[in-house]
Amino acid sequence: MDQLAPSNVPTYESKAEGRSLWDRCADRGLPVVAVREGERGFVVRYDLQHLDSELSESALRKLRDQVRSLRSYSVGVDPLSETEHVGGETGHVAGELHAQTEDDARRLASHVSAFVFDDDSLV
Repeated sequence: MDQLAPSNVPTYESKAEGRSLWDRCADRGLPVVAVREGERGFVVRYDLQHLDSELSESALRKLRDQVRSLRSYSVGVDPLSETEHVGGETGHVAGELHAQTEDDARRLASHVSAFVFDDDSLV
């Protein structure tokens, strides 16, 4: 299973930079996992839509469990985003999680990348 190291998680600041990142990932046939600064800290975004793929139900469940367990290891995952943005209808295709610091966001994105880069997690 491939996984981004926290230091290798791409970041973007503007919509144009984000669009460029999405285009590069689409051209390479890769999912997007990236971090940007948001209003309440940092946002980890994952997206599979451009691949016409989504996380399986079991992979999404495991991702939710992983995110919950990270909170107990002092990664500052915002519990509201954990519930609202890694679940429901969009969680299979795309999601956003919020963290207080860039370091926490990068570590969180690294964990998320393990799921979205794993072909066995996708349908």
